[in-house]
Amino acid sequence: MNPIFDFFLGPYEERAVSLIILEATAFFFGIASVIYAKREDIMVYPTGLVATAITTYIFFVDRLFGDMMMNFYFSIMSIYGWWNWARRKSNREYAVHISRTNAREKGIGFVLFLLTMLVTYGVYRAFGATIETSNYIDIFTSGIFFTAMWYMANKKLENWTLWILGDLITVPLYAYRGWGMFSLQYLIFTILAIQGYLAWKKSLHNDLQTSSK
Repeated sequence: MNPIFDFFLGPYEERAVSLIILEATAFFFGIASVIYAKREDIMVYPTGLVATAITTYIFFVDRLFGDMMMNFYFSIMSIYGWWNWARRKSNREYAVHISRTNAREKGIGFVLFLLTMLVTYGVYRAFGATIETSNYIDIFTSGIFFTAMWYMANKKLENWTLWILGDLITVPLYAYRGWGMFSLQYLIFTILAIQGYLAWKKSLHNDLQTSSK
């Protein structure tokens, strides 16, 4: 068999069929979620919640606690983001619009980044797992992704910059661990995140032009 196919598909030979089906389901809903996010469609949250809940379970089974915590955070933030995007003002206009982060929000994001890494590290220790180089990488990406999720829940343009960075790191990490579908998923996420950044930036520019008239 082709070495590339061996690399991506080989680990699935010994994986339970139920986990493969769950991974494929999470793959589908994860892609759908990012497509909805790019369109600024609130369906990003119910589809994303399905993907992250399934992925949390998968990584718990595989004892990848950093990834597990990251997806658990995603699930919680999906509920918050769903509520926040659905909020309306008294005139029925949506309360949250695309904007850039200010200095205060950048500071909050940095604190969330550090706290998430500390909590994720603590989870590894609590479960008595051996922390290897790859685990430190997913502790780092957990901080990036949780901050990105908070920014997205508040429709901050910078959420896409963090998604792109985290996705680029995660693609080879999941390939190394034998999660071929998830590696491919994050490669697609990277492309969609670049498109999302450009789409939201254009929307923000149009909104600013409209409000200045």
